[in-house]
Parts: sequence; C-alpha cells; structure tokens
Amino acid sequence: MDKPHPVRRVTEQVPGAPGPQSPSVAEPTEPRAPLPPKPDQEAPAAVSATGRAAGADAARAQNGGYLTTAQGVRLPDSDHSLRAGPRGPVLLQDHHLREKITHFDHERIPERVVHARGAAAHGVFRGYGTAAGVTKAAFLAEGVETPVFVRFSTVLGSRGSADTVRDTRGFATKFYTGQGVFDLVGNNIPVFFIQDAIKFPDIVHAAKPHPDREIPQAQSAHDTFWDFVSLHTEATHHTLWNMSDRGIPRSYRMMEGFGIHTFRLIDAEGASTLVKFHWKPKAGVHSLVWEEAQLIGGMDPDFHRRDLADAIEAGVFPQWELGIQTFPDSPEQTFEGIDLLDPTKLVPEELARVRPIGLMTLNANPTNYFAETEQVAFHPGHLVPGIDITDDPLLSGRLFSYLDTQITRLGGPNFAQIPVNRTHAPVNDMLRDGFHQDAVHSGVAPYKPNSLDGGCPFFADAADHAFVEHPTPIAAGAKVREAPASFDDHFSQPRLFWLSLSPVERGHVIAAYTFELSKVHEQAIRERVLTVLARIDDELCREVATGLGLPAPAAAAHVDVTPSRALSQLGQRWPATGRVLGIIAGTGGDPAVVRGVRDAARAAGLLPLVIGPTGAPAADDLDVQRTFAAARSVEFDALLVAHTPEPGADDRGARDAKSGAVAGGQRTLDSRVVLLVNEAYRHAKPIAGLADARALWAAAGVDPHAPGVFTETDGSRAVSALAEQLGTHRVWERFPEAG
Repeated sequence: MDKPHPVRRVTEQVPGAPGPQSPSVAEPTEPRAPLPPKPDQEAPAAVSATGRAAGADAARAQNGGYLTTAQGVRLPDSDHSLRAGPRGPVLLQDHHLREKITHFDHERIPERVVHARGAAAHGVFRGYGTAAGVTKAAFLAEGVETPVFVRFSTVLGSRGSADTVRDTRGFATKFYTGQGVFDLVGNNIPVFFIQDAIKFPDIVHAAKPHPDREIPQAQSAHDTFWDFVSLHTEATHHTLWNMSDRGIPRSYRMMEGFGIHTFRLIDAEGASTLVKFHWKPKAGVHSLVWEEAQLIGGMDPDFHRRDLADAIEAGVFPQWELGIQTFPDSPEQTFEGIDLLDPTKLVPEELARVRPIGLMTLNANPTNYFAETEQVAFHPGHLVPGIDITDDPLLSGRLFSYLDTQITRLGGPNFAQIPVNRTHAPVNDMLRDGFHQDAVHSGVAPYKPNSLDGGCPFFADAADHAFVEHPTPIAAGAKVREAPASFDDHFSQPRLFWLSLSPVERGHVIAAYTFELSKVHEQAIRERVLTVLARIDDELCREVATGLGLPAPAAAAHVDVTPSRALSQLGQRWPATGRVLGIIAGTGGDPAVVRGVRDAARAAGLLPLVIGPTGAPAADDLDVQRTFAAARSVEFDALLVAHTPEPGADDRGARDAKSGAVAGGQRTLDSRVVLLVNEAYRHAKPIAGLADARALWAAAGVDPHAPGVFTETDGSRAVSALAEQLGTHRVWERFPEAG
C-alpha cells in the first residue's frame, strides 16, 4: 500500500534526495514534527526503542518537535558544554555532554568511529634542546632520543576506504618518554570544524554516509555534510582547508601536522607559556591534483600507506621537525587579537614564528598491522611533566572522549598493557583487575593511605618529576552554556587563508567547491553555501556560482586581513629525495641506457621504477617494476623516456581499455604510454626524454618547449634536470592560473 507523503517538485524526481521535502534556504527557527520516511523506505514493524506501540511508525526514534536527552528531557542548548563562565573550564557535572559524547563514542564496534583508515610507522625523536627555556619536559632536552610510533589516517572513511579521498588526515604521535607516554594527537589541518566538543557527534554524523543508504563512503560531497557546515558557520575555516589542496596530500611524507589546540608548557621554575605544536616535513608540503586523487582511488586505494611503507623499506626515512609557536600566558589568553582557546583559529607564522625543537625520523614499519596500527590507542590526556592543557572547550571534551573510546574498542580499561601502548617508564599504579589484565600485582593494600604495604607507593612532588597541573586562575562566573564573544568571528580567518593562496591553489579550491556542491541534491543547500562563500571572498563565490549555474548572492563586507605566505604550499624549494621516477623502457632498447638512468636516479636520491612492455627483466640485473598495462602516471612524480615505447602485444582495446585513448590511430607507439605521458604533462609533472622521445611528445600533446619538459641525449643530465625541477614539486607554470 502506498504511504501518504509530501509531494516533491516534479523537476526533482531524481533518486537520491535526502528527504521527502526540499529544505528552505534559511535555517528553520520554528519547532515542528519530523518528516516521514521517503516513499521508497520501509522500517521494521515492532515496538520502537523509544517505547512507541507497534504499528505507530516504530522506526522513528525522534517523535517530537523538541530535542531531548535519551531520557526524554527537553534541552535548551546542545551547542555548548557547561563551563565555569564563558572562558572557564568544562565542568565534570555536565551530564548532557557526557551522555552525548558517550553514546557517540560507542557507535562503532570495533573500528574507530573516525580515523578508522590508518597507516603507521616506528621511529625516533631527537630533542634539539631549544625548548629548554619554556618547558622542563625531559624528552625535549638536547640530544635526548625518544622512541615514537606515528599513525596517519583519514577521518571519515571506514577501514576499507581509499587513501586519497578529500578529507582531513590524522597525525598522531606517541612518544615513549622516560617520564611516561606523551601523545600529540593532531591533524594535517591546523584548525577544526567546531569550537566545542559537544558538537563533535553532529559534525561526524553530518559527514558520515547517509544513514539510509550508507553512501557515499569517505566523502564530504553530499547533502548532509553541506547542510551542516552551511548552517554551522564556525566550520567554515576548516571546510575551506579541506577544499584546498591540503585535503588531498601527495603523501604522508609530505604532510604537515598540527596539534590544533593551544597547550601550556611549564618550565623548571613553574612559569607557564602557551604554545601551538607544528610538524614540518623535511620533504616539503605537497598535494595531489584532484584528477590524480580520483584515478589513484581506483588504481591503488592503498596509495598513501604503500608510499609510506615503501619509502621506509627503501631507506628513504621520512622526517619532520617539531616546532612550537609561543605566546604569553596572559589572563586574556589572546595573541594579536586572536583567541588562543578557539580551535577554529590559527596564528599566522608572520606573527609568531615556528621555533624548531626536535627532529622525528620514521625508520621502521610495523610487524603486524592489527597488533600495532589498529590497536594503538592515543589520548590527549597522556601528558608528561612540562606539558599541560588549557581550557579550550574542544580539548576538554577530547580528554573524556578518547579514553572512553579506547575502553570500548580495546576491550576494557587495560588497553595501556597492549605492547604498542606500553609506556617505557616504570609503572607502579594501584589499578587492578579488569578485562585483559596482563600484570601480576603483588602487595595486599592497593589503596592509599595504607600501612600493610608500608605505605607504598608514596606520592612524588615536582622535585621528583611528578606531573603537577599548573595552578591556573579561574575567573569568577556563573556556570553557563555559552562561548566567549570572540568565538563568533567565523569569516576573517577563512578570508586570511584564501588570500594567502597562490592563483593555482585558489583555482583548485574553486574546482573543489564546484565538484562537491554539484553532488549535493538540494539546490537550497547549494544556495546557502554560496551565501557563506560570499562572506569569504567575492571571486570565490562568483566562480563557484558560475560552475553551478546559479546566480551569485550579493557581495558581503569583508574584514581587512594580511595574507600569510606560510599558508601556501608554493614558493619554496624542497629536496627531491624519495620522489618516484618512472623510467619508460621500450622493446629492443639498449639496457645500458636504462641501467645508467636508474643508477643516476638512485645517486640523486630518487626512487626509480622501470616501466616496460611486460614484466620480463630488461636484462639480467635490470628488473621491470611496472608494465605498460599496469602503470599509470599518478604513481610517479616525474617520467623519463629511455626508449621509444613500441606497441605491446596487449595494446588493443579488448585487452586494455586504455589502449588508443590518446594515440588516435598512431601504431608506432604504445598508446598506454602515450596516455601515461599525456596525464603527467597535464598534471604539471616534469618529464624528460632522450632524443627519440620527440615522436612521443607529439603523440601525447606535449609542447617540447614547455617548462619542465627536457629533451636530452645524456641520461645523467636528464635525471639532474628532473631532480632540480622536483624541488618545486610540480611545474606550476603549466597551469593556466599561474600565468
């Protein structure tokens, strides 16, 4: 029997609408009953989880016009944690925060709710000693080496999702210091979607796949995400970073990391300094272009984890410098007008330089993915003497959430005893029993005070390197669900980021918004996003509107900001060490030429991969790593043509659909290689060829006089030219916006 339902407009009878009615452009302000299911949906007929009688639309757990707790109590606010004054710490008595976060933490078993897709490596951190003036943390002292375990991850996707989706990346580091474990749990983006942890379930629910179809996987290009971020405009800054090239990094090895929050460092005399943590990759910061990311998602969904593991196995150990921005710990906790407790804000490096304090080198791959990468448990509350937290309301909620999550995921409170999580400092706690208790405790008095165990263990003080919370003054105030007025500025920093980007990067941002919003079903949401973009920049709004075929809203007033060059990924030079060079070797060529090019590439610090018509070795000591059928340009940072790529035996459409895609009937060259070179050229990668490559340039549409195209007769000179060009990552001049 057909169910009665609101009729959608005739022009919107396309499958995929998130609901049976179109939303308004403006945010709704009047409570109303929720909409019924779509006509193609049917739910189980039974008594509902909220106690409704059988047959009374049991699938609708939300059955009223007002938001309530799980116990049915109506709520006046679900955007702010309960705090001791607008700038005070979050209160443990906030039962609504705990209920909301606790339920959210337990939504997935056993994989992580967020950051499920990860890759990791072991390494070592060596302190420079340059932080001695601001912290007594022993592992930061000069020359001290500390073992580390680092896990990189995407946020939205499941464990089986692809690596190269547009998403924020996690950058979590576990330091096994002599004073206990310190976890620096950050991202590759310095700001966050929300200002208060109580909104974390909302942003993740909005970004995750739609609950009816469980699609799209690991993507933000859908209605619920853009519905939320267009209404909750404090997410604007992080969203803009996601739409930039930062959302699709080339490699974990070429990705910055940020602690996001403002932390507090304590020196030997007890003085406090506010800081932000930064990881700076020695290989430079670089990203994919969107077409590359899409191709890799199908060709090699494990691209990032493979790249990390292969680099370490090849001895090209990824390195990052840990740096800090420091700020006076003033009562206002602001710097140059920027609220340091607002996690949606950053401090430009021109205002506070990043001071290097140590070097991290990843030099070993895990032995077992599950035992290490999957079971590693990070927690922002794992601190050591000399490092303390602030009253950032997002950080306060994370201190509860991470611990609660590990208890569910890892089977109880003893997750710290799993080998990858074990501290390298002696443990002498009074915690007992529980699931998976591996320690055999002695003594008869696991309590304090006691006399039966001779009073042991005793308390330590600061002189004995105890962790002592910094005595931070708290301003008098009522307990309220409010945020400081400074948290209301949602657009000046997105504008700062936009104006700091190069023309090429801005073009990529415009394309990203246009692509994502073209996947949004509801036009009202697209229009609402355009009103948000108008608050950032007129050009950004106008170009995205043009791409969507919609009128741009009226221009908005903009705050004057000073661009920060440090926010752009362009304009610097980086070492080419570890970059992947594809060497194209045709049939019948002289193996000595390929061997010479390969050896020159290794000497230059590049990782050479030989691409041949088949997998057969080109010579006894010259293996082929990729074939014309299996190779794709997205695997390589640069290409070098050593021999003319004659058509392979499988260069025909029935065997390989790529065959003939570009060659246009030319049968003297392998058409898959023509496509390979054409893609690399369009993606602004440096390419080189020996003298016989000119025919290939013509077939692939390559201008031999274009920047970053080298035709040489000497293989060593060709490799040197490519390595020099890779210092800027790409040949940016080839993109039209660069002119």
